[in-house]
Amino acid sequence: MSDKTFAIITDIHSNVYSLEKALSIIADRPNIDQLICLGDCFALGPDPEKTLQTLSDLPDCIFIRGNHDRYLLERIWEQERPSIENMDPDDPICQAIVQNEKWTAEKVGDPGVEFVRKMKVAYREIVGTTLVEFTHAWYQRDDHPPSMQEALHWRDHVTNAHQEIERFIFVHGHVHIPRNESKENLTILCQGSTGLPFDEDPRGSVAFLTINDDIKWDVVRFDYDNSIVIDRLEERQIPFYKHLRQTVKYGAIQNNI
Repeated sequence: MSDKTFAIITDIHSNVYSLEKALSIIADRPNIDQLICLGDCFALGPDPEKTLQTLSDLPDCIFIRGNHDRYLLERIWEQERPSIENMDPDDPICQAIVQNEKWTAEKVGDPGVEFVRKMKVAYREIVGTTLVEFTHAWYQRDDHPPSMQEALHWRDHVTNAHQEIERFIFVHGHVHIPRNESKENLTILCQGSTGLPFDEDPRGSVAFLTINDDIKWDVVRFDYDNSIVIDRLEERQIPFYKHLRQTVKYGAIQNNI
C-alpha cells in the first residue's frame, strides 16, 4: 500500500502572521510529501504584498484558485453591478468587499495577477487505491462546496473511469468552518481557515492528511498574535477593515458594525 502525507493551508486572506505560524508548524512536521494551498490567498486581509512574497518563496507548493483569487483576475470592481457570492450589489457590505478586492489588486500588482493566473482549478492524486481531490470549494464552482449528495454523484462519475479506486476523499476550503463528513467510501474534509476562521475560534489552522492503509486527518489549531493583524487593519484602513478587525478578534463574521 502506498502512503503519502499532504500539508494543507487555505483561506489565508493576507494574514501573513498566521501564515508564517502555519508554515513553521509544517516545517517542524517530519515526512511531509506535498504542500497544498486551497486558495483565497490575498483579498480581505491587511498584508497582500507580504503574503504574495511569502507564498512565492514556497518550493513545490500546489496552489488552487479560490473565488477571491478569481475576482482579482476578473477585475470584479470594473463590472457595472459587481456582486460577491450572490450578495445584493446595493448592499454596502458587498460594495465594501468589492472595493477591498480593488485595493488588494493594486497592492499585489501584475506579479500577483500572474501568480493567481498560474493557480490550478483543482488537483487530483491517486495514492494506492485512494483518490483524493483538492479544490477551493468544488471542481464545478469556487464559491460553494458540494453537498454530500453532490459529492456522491461525483464519486460515481469518477468510478466509471477509475474502477480500481476503493476510497474517495474530497478536500475543500472556502467556508472557513471545519468539516469532516463521511458516507460509504467517501469522505469530505475541510480544516476551516488558516488566516480568517469563522467558527468562533480565532486560532489559525493547518491540516495534515495522511493516506495509507487508513486515512488520518489531523487539524492543528494554533495561536498567534492576532493583535498585530488588528493593528495592521487599523493602520492601513483598507476597505471593509472594521468588519475584518472584529472577525479576526472573535473568529466569526461580524457584519453588525
